[in-house]
Amino acid sequence: MVTYIQADTVKAVQDTISQAAAKGGNTDSGWILHHILDANYLDFEPFGKIPLPQIHLFGLDLSITRHVVFMWLALVLLVVIFASVAKSYKKSLVPKGFSNLMELLVVFVRDEIIRPTIGKGYEKFLPYLLTVFFFILIGNFIGLIPYSATFPSNISVTATLAAISFFVIQAGGIRKNGLFGYFKGLVPHGVPFWLLPVMFIVEILGLLTKPFALAIRLFANMTAGHIVILALLGLIFILKTPFVAPVSIAFALFIYLLEILVALIQAYIFTMLSSLFIGMAVHQEH
Repeated sequence: MVTYIQADTVKAVQDTISQAAAKGGNTDSGWILHHILDANYLDFEPFGKIPLPQIHLFGLDLSITRHVVFMWLALVLLVVIFASVAKSYKKSLVPKGFSNLMELLVVFVRDEIIRPTIGKGYEKFLPYLLTVFFFILIGNFIGLIPYSATFPSNISVTATLAAISFFVIQAGGIRKNGLFGYFKGLVPHGVPFWLLPVMFIVEILGLLTKPFALAIRLFANMTAGHIVILALLGLIFILKTPFVAPVSIAFALFIYLLEILVALIQAYIFTMLSSLFIGMAVHQEH
């Protein structure tokens, strides 16, 4: 459903731009959307474009898009990085160089995010949360490279990650408290009997808003930074004067450096909130 919503949104934006062009309006902002949205080609402008395979099978659109390519790249990088780190630990238990950096990040996520928010039994959720953290982190960093794409700025990607976290949260809560005990624990103690149906509905809606918040937060923050950078650079061409170039480039460079921090923060926040929601589901007594 998310894919259909995104497709409808993209079509609406493209129709709006087309209508503005037909009426002789200003369409300078169209190039920003061109660089932000997903596409069925790799863009190396002004050197050209590489079309990607379009696959339609049994009525399903399984076409490879730009964001899919860079998700695959992030997957390959994750496998290569952690395989090399694991190999280095076979040679020596004392990490050196890059392995030392990776251990620092893993220990930070474990001791500063997952263990405090989940508490007892956090080890069961450690592999998933570490994978999510590094997948988002690498995806955010890839998006800072010229001619690449930031796939965490795709609402379909963030919604899928949020949906997976949602099922992990429910599975963790049900496994620890039982099916009946988990849903019974959603209603606070001491609530009057006549309010129980209302509170139960409110808590169920609360369960659904948690993955929604995860998806929108990551999507909006990763999209906003790129739009700001492109808008600042676009001022040079919109105002059609070279005098604004130093100011635009300076501010764009500042935002670009800030995006490096944002890439780390957003991976941290998504992992921290997922871990917090898991802890709330598993340890309902707290």
